[in-house]
Amino acid sequence: CSTPLLLLLLLVDQRRLSRPLPPRARTPPPVADPAQLPTHTAPDHLSSYASSVRLRRRTTGATYSPRAPAAPPCAEYCSPPPAADPAHPSISGRGSGCSHPPPARLRRRSTAAPRRSESLDPARPSTSGRGSSAGTHPSCPDHLSSYASTVRLQRRITAIPHLFSVARVEMSVSATMGVMKPLLGKLAELAGNEYSRLKGVRKQASFLEKELSAMNAALEKMELMDELDPVARDWRDHVREMSYEIENCIDDFLRKFGGGHAKVGFIRKTALRLKMLGQRHRIADRMEELKVLALEANERRLRYNIDECNPNSSYECNHNSSFVAIDPRMSAIYIEAAGLVGTDGPRKELVSLLTDTEKKLKVVSIVGFGGLGKTTLAKRVYDEIREQFDCTAFVPVSQKPNMTEFMTGLLHRFPKPPKLEIDESSQAQARGMQDIIDDIIKRLKKKRYLIVIDDLWDQSTWNTISRAFREEFPEDAKGSRVIVTTRVEGVAYGACYSRPECIYRMKPLGEQDSKRLFFRRVYGSEDDHPSRFEEISAEILKKCGGLPLAIITIASLLASRPQRIRDEWESIRNSLGTQFAVNPTLDGMRSILNLSYIHLPLQLRASFLHLGFYPADCEIERDDLVRQWLAEGLVNKLHGRDMEVVANNYFNELVNRSLIQPDRTKCGELVSCRVHDMMLDLILSKCEEHNFLRVECNSEDMAREHGWKYKVHRISMNFSGGGAADETASGTIPSSMSHVRSVAHFGGSTYMPPLLHFKYLRVILFKISGEKTTDLTAISQLFQLKYLKVSVTQRIKLPTEIQGLVHLETLDLYCYQLKIPSDIVRLPCLSNLIVPKGTKLPKGIRNMKSLRTLDGFGLRWSLLEDIEGLGELTNLKCLNLVEGDVDILTTSEVVALASSIGMLHDLIYLCIHGTFFDTGDHLSSLSGPFRHIKVLKLCGWVMPGVPKWICGLECLSWLELNIMTCTDEFHALGELPSLVHLSLWLDSIPEDSAVIFSTGLYPVLETFRCLSKYDVTACLAFEAGAMPKLRRLGLQFHKDQWGGATPVGLEHLLSLENISVDITCCSLEVEDK
Repeated sequence: CSTPLLLLLLLVDQRRLSRPLPPRARTPPPVADPAQLPTHTAPDHLSSYASSVRLRRRTTGATYSPRAPAAPPCAEYCSPPPAADPAHPSISGRGSGCSHPPPARLRRRSTAAPRRSESLDPARPSTSGRGSSAGTHPSCPDHLSSYASTVRLQRRITAIPHLFSVARVEMSVSATMGVMKPLLGKLAELAGNEYSRLKGVRKQASFLEKELSAMNAALEKMELMDELDPVARDWRDHVREMSYEIENCIDDFLRKFGGGHAKVGFIRKTALRLKMLGQRHRIADRMEELKVLALEANERRLRYNIDECNPNSSYECNHNSSFVAIDPRMSAIYIEAAGLVGTDGPRKELVSLLTDTEKKLKVVSIVGFGGLGKTTLAKRVYDEIREQFDCTAFVPVSQKPNMTEFMTGLLHRFPKPPKLEIDESSQAQARGMQDIIDDIIKRLKKKRYLIVIDDLWDQSTWNTISRAFREEFPEDAKGSRVIVTTRVEGVAYGACYSRPECIYRMKPLGEQDSKRLFFRRVYGSEDDHPSRFEEISAEILKKCGGLPLAIITIASLLASRPQRIRDEWESIRNSLGTQFAVNPTLDGMRSILNLSYIHLPLQLRASFLHLGFYPADCEIERDDLVRQWLAEGLVNKLHGRDMEVVANNYFNELVNRSLIQPDRTKCGELVSCRVHDMMLDLILSKCEEHNFLRVECNSEDMAREHGWKYKVHRISMNFSGGGAADETASGTIPSSMSHVRSVAHFGGSTYMPPLLHFKYLRVILFKISGEKTTDLTAISQLFQLKYLKVSVTQRIKLPTEIQGLVHLETLDLYCYQLKIPSDIVRLPCLSNLIVPKGTKLPKGIRNMKSLRTLDGFGLRWSLLEDIEGLGELTNLKCLNLVEGDVDILTTSEVVALASSIGMLHDLIYLCIHGTFFDTGDHLSSLSGPFRHIKVLKLCGWVMPGVPKWICGLECLSWLELNIMTCTDEFHALGELPSLVHLSLWLDSIPEDSAVIFSTGLYPVLETFRCLSKYDVTACLAFEAGAMPKLRRLGLQFHKDQWGGATPVGLEHLLSLENISVDITCCSLEVEDK
């Protein structure tokens, strides 16, 4: 009988929730005469706020009347506003009377119980601080008390969305207000149709719209100023932290109430409503506090004339254009700079020092100021002489290195000798330093080695590193060499064992080389520049002091302007210090780099500072950056524009401004970058100034956060100690970090941050090593998580259910083994799914309509229905199916795969890697399946010939095919206008057949590889004018099939630089033809 009784009670509660609540008993104030009410001239948003406060504090309560008539005029129940308080002009003395909405607009639900702090006993005073003694006033009509209590609860329970429903104001994502743009997006979401059932007061809704808009306008002006006075800086910091608090409060609301319960049954829905009532009260109280803070902040803005600040610049980038391409001069300019710092004189001098006949170990130090090109020169010398040594390594050193991790990494750079037992596992980190050094010595024994230690900072670091080189046996000395680059003269002297002749001091560029580098970056040519800029450019170059980094940075800043205006050049010249050319200092170089930041458009600043997430000398993947920016809301949302395109424009703009340096290209596009260490110093100083990001290298750094003035919002950790150090770090998580929204962890530590402690996390980035399984089960509680990338050497443990991660956009996992939760197919926002090679397709993958990237899955163990389901993922841009071993697919599975691929018309990248049997001609029969594809790799799909539809892919730049024999379609491939890389696997080569590459074909091809177990050299012929830009040629065949011939017409390949021939296990390479 308990079940019917429970249903009856819930039904009664449900009916009570649909009616207004009986009012809280309060003693009303005297009713004022309307004629005596003063006239107020305050702005609407302030009067609305004042009237709501008066209503809350002054309305009276009485017996509930279910048939309350319309509300009477304000004079019947509102008291006159209080006298103006000169200490608080923002709240008192500005109201314009009551602005209550009509009762017909109110829909209430609540409980009849009074608050704990209030009493229904008339003789007992209220402790709530919001009214006088409790009781029922005889002169207050029932309908007034009902209306007043209804208004109070309307505001406390369901007005939250409308309190903060601001218009869609387009704001730049600056460093200070990196939170403002995502905050406004969430406010707009709360005001959308999904929350239409929660209606409130419109005038209160406009309050924060006006307040935040006004404050944001002032903040944008302040961002464009070089220096701020203490008052303005304090106001800026206060508004920034307040914005974070408002967003966190909204996140709490969305977490508890945002999902809705449309599919929940009546009983459970009613129970949830009762449970959430108290939570709504608490959130409403917190929002009220934040609202008062916003009002006070805006009042301070007016009081201190914050709006009167004059910005120094208003530089903008062309992010509104459909596409911002990387300036093609950028790659060339870094090559040019490398050529200048490594000209014949310095390069030959160093090569001579390193290649003499001395058999003992020699250490050569390159010393010079940051930005002179020490690393560039060392790399050029290293590349030139490395072939003369048995073992080589080029290793950077961070400013605060963990020596155990560094030496372990150095150990893995050298091959393991046969029959030598050395522990290469992650347990090496737990061993003593001497054990690691002993292993390095064993690997280098009887070897001639060349090692570059780049950017060494102190002598103690070198003392540890050099122990691996000093203790070699004299009889094993074979003329090994070590190059050390450093900024510190004393370190350079100590590293080369006090041999002054082994120290090379970097010199700045001369006048002509500086001018050449400068004008090639700005105009693309040394000679093609207006004469009116000759004099001022000479003055700018003089102030750059011949430092390549300074020259490229300033030149890129000027090149970023669409028009060349002399006034702008003069402004840059005047901003540069006068003493830097004579006495280069770190502060002087930082001021030069700071100019680029000052002139950086506001919408790029937060994205630029986000680079501080990564440690020094780290290769940063372009896709990772773009996805992290999107997850944090650092990219402006432009109407009708793809957000990924806008984010990629940001990346390209940073490259064009030389704020990041190009690193690795693939398929003709830049896929990664690096940040110069001096630029990283600038980034981290700006991050600290704006409380944007904190970097922690050990438990001591973490402990210092206990005294930090503000809450930490982003943290990058590099705990590499392991063991006790990890436990110490775990115990030092300060309370200021509970609001962290992005966390990164790099290094060899097994320490796992307490993810449940960071309930507002949006971004997780882990790149760590260790033998322990990485436990990520806590992520199921991170409601706001949007980006998760974890790269580990062992296993990853995911939660059994992750469907609660409704905002997750990127899941990128690299590990030994992985079991994906089955409910991953229910994640509505998942766009990028990258998993370890060969992972089974999740059952029901056809439901993942939002996917744009699918990478790493294999087909060997996947179901036929899931292979068919791939064709329904029509938003896919990148599909990479990889199998570690041979894939054994049935004919029906091959047909399903071909059919699915043919339906993915928007693919840009397609790779099917493995070995498939019985593939037949299923792909060849497709009719123009891809419109915009750039990369097509069908290595494991054996086809009879080149499919005809491939010859119509005008955007195709990278092509890899496995075909049975030579066909005439080779000539059609030569007409592809964008093809840069071509790899062909030939299963057979008919006798007396030849593939002739005719004149004019393959106009932009740079790399051509032809592979077969038969003799490919006998079937290739190049006519004059064929492949005019070919730089690399690769050939592979079985040693028993080679007849000793060479391809005909190699002399016609005028741009050829490298020929690589792979004859089974033998390899022969010829360079610089």
